[in-house]
Amino acid sequence: MSQTATSAPTASAATESPRFAFVDIARGVALLAMFVYHFAYDLSFFGLIETDVVDEPGWRIFARCIAGSFLIVVGFSLVLATRKGLNRPAYLKRLAMVAGAAELVSLGTWFAIPGNFIFFGILHHIALASVLALPFLRLPVAAVALSAVLAFALPRFVAHPLLDAPWLSWLGFSRAQLQTADFVPVFPWFGCVLTGIVLARLLLPRLSGTRLAAWQPRLLPARIVAWGGRHSLLVYLVHQPVFIAVLTLVTFVAPPPPPAERAFRAECQRSCGPDVPEQLCRAVCACTIDKLKREQLWQKALDDLLTPEEGARLGEFAQACLRER
Repeated sequence: MSQTATSAPTASAATESPRFAFVDIARGVALLAMFVYHFAYDLSFFGLIETDVVDEPGWRIFARCIAGSFLIVVGFSLVLATRKGLNRPAYLKRLAMVAGAAELVSLGTWFAIPGNFIFFGILHHIALASVLALPFLRLPVAAVALSAVLAFALPRFVAHPLLDAPWLSWLGFSRAQLQTADFVPVFPWFGCVLTGIVLARLLLPRLSGTRLAAWQPRLLPARIVAWGGRHSLLVYLVHQPVFIAVLTLVTFVAPPPPPAERAFRAECQRSCGPDVPEQLCRAVCACTIDKLKREQLWQKALDDLLTPEEGARLGEFAQACLRER
């Protein structure tokens, strides 16, 4: 997930579209949050952590907050870039770059993870939203705000079997289960873009001549974040291949536990109950696995082939490990 096109229509000259550093910083901070999520996602995918990032509620909320923040900046930047009119060549160039990058992501994930490839992710949404949002740039602010509310609400009220068709799933009304690594449909997410337009229309007239409008980052970390915000499309396209290359090397040097062992550990930790501290539970489960391995029962435990007597010994191992702690 990435903003990567929050400045979709960009004027060619600074005099036509003054660049506010705080917008680049906001975009850069969202990129940093995206790095955290994607790196955790990759760790989970490679089996280097036990948390299932995709299904864990906290991580899912975090991912949605990141996507929403990117799309709000998309709307804000659309207003900022068109304050003195739409620079059509620059707009079309940027739109083509984002749409091309979206197709590159689809193609890459089709080959890398064909069962989970991205057919309408954040880049696809940004490209389409950059077109859909143009009429809203000149509508009254109240009308845009009402449209944002409507965009957020529509998926709760619109449902029809025809809309469950795979070729219409990008609209956001489908109730069918989808398999994709990143999905940002038109509704309700276009509401975030419209929200950004409303914020820009309300705030930008009040920023003229203020310290915030003239502010520029001085410290190196802030300048790096701002640079990332200005070049978000490049950063988006590069960061995941870098993460995957690094983690591939890590797993080559130190292979993670096989899926069956991770599943056994997860089941063991679930059996501890809410009254057992997580750290203690992890230690007891690791100790129990060690005892199973020493007694040559580990593979049978993984295959769920323990006899009743061996199952009783498994319980004894766990109790012994608990006493040792």
